[in-house]
Amino acid sequence: MEPSWLEWARRLQAIAQNGLTFALNHFDVERYEAIRAIAAEMMAAGSNVGFDGILDLMSQDTGYATPKVDVRAVIFRNDALLLVKERDEERWTLPGGWADVGGSPGENVVREVAEEAGYQVRAIKLLAVYDRSLYAHEPPFPFHVYKLFFQCEIVSGTAATDFETNAVEFFAADQIPPLSLTRVTPAQIDRMFEHRRHPDWPTDFD
Repeated sequence: MEPSWLEWARRLQAIAQNGLTFALNHFDVERYEAIRAIAAEMMAAGSNVGFDGILDLMSQDTGYATPKVDVRAVIFRNDALLLVKERDEERWTLPGGWADVGGSPGENVVREVAEEAGYQVRAIKLLAVYDRSLYAHEPPFPFHVYKLFFQCEIVSGTAATDFETNAVEFFAADQIPPLSLTRVTPAQIDRMFEHRRHPDWPTDFD
């Protein structure tokens, strides 16, 4: 679980963003900008990111505040799970990333696998919908995030990297390498292996 101060700061940021979306006069705009600045101060005090950077990030998000969507692909070959190594921190994760506007969740995860791992896949089942804030991701993230895990099967292609990844490999359950904790946690990986062993299980949520 994430610290309470981070949840409070996120809620203040959402109130500020929604207020700025619908504000009718400059007095309200000033009040909501002040609320957003307080949220940024809280996040800066509790992290190693500066106030200006956090406030700039918050200011870029406009319109009604809703959770962001991260999609992840769960691909098994026999009983080994496909992982990609991220160039930015030299740690491993399930292929995936932010969902783009204009594509369905399934289309987004298929695109992410092709870009990061080289394989053409088909999404066949939604295994889990997780609230990022309820899991041991590091570091904390300033926005609320839903993480969607899709079981996928390979249709064609061979392993290939791109500008975000520098390795693509399959790993057995007892050989999982160091993970990129901002993207996926060991508990989530373990749960995906459980889904592999119990294909009749329904979708996890929350």
